[in-house]
Amino acid sequence: MSVFVEVTIDSVRVSLTNQQRIVVLRELNAERYLPIWIGPYEAEAITIALQEIEVARPQTHDLIKNLLSKLDVRLLQVEITDLREDVFYANLVLERDGEIQKVDCRPSDAIALAVRAHVPVLVNRKVMLEGGISPEREVRPVEPAEAEPPTASPEAPSPDSEDRLSIFEDFLKGIDLDSPDPSSGEDQPSEPDDDPDAPKS
Repeated sequence: MSVFVEVTIDSVRVSLTNQQRIVVLRELNAERYLPIWIGPYEAEAITIALQEIEVARPQTHDLIKNLLSKLDVRLLQVEITDLREDVFYANLVLERDGEIQKVDCRPSDAIALAVRAHVPVLVNRKVMLEGGISPEREVRPVEPAEAEPPTASPEAPSPDSEDRLSIFEDFLKGIDLDSPDPSSGEDQPSEPDDDPDAPKS
């Protein structure tokens, strides 16, 4: 079994309470999601690429993509490799003259590049288990008739993941569910002046 699972970008959302951004990744062929807090500028970079908006001048991630191309370096894929103390880690997987190199980067930058280069986004299974959310099992309230005795399932959420789920549910309560997602082509809420990205990505 592969160490990684492939994901797609489900949406980029904005909290109404504090204007923080979150990119939601969805596992292919599964209803499991990985939310990652990102900064407003990285959220804008991802959204612009998803909507294929033309900009007058290359943005930072466009510049990186163009530099890789000029140097005959190919971006094969990006990997979200680890989650430590609520900080996500990622790699760019590059190829030049048959040699593979991995470069450490923030997941938000990796995703912004992946969208532009049209390459896969992969998530380590361990990260998906620790930070992922399955709405049908974990978010939807369980009715008494649906309650089942606890099992030793390897995907059962740990106390740490339950804390993370609680934080994510609090975030969901503050999300404007009527706001457009990146595929709609509509304007996103205005960007704040400060950058809350911190070390989360």
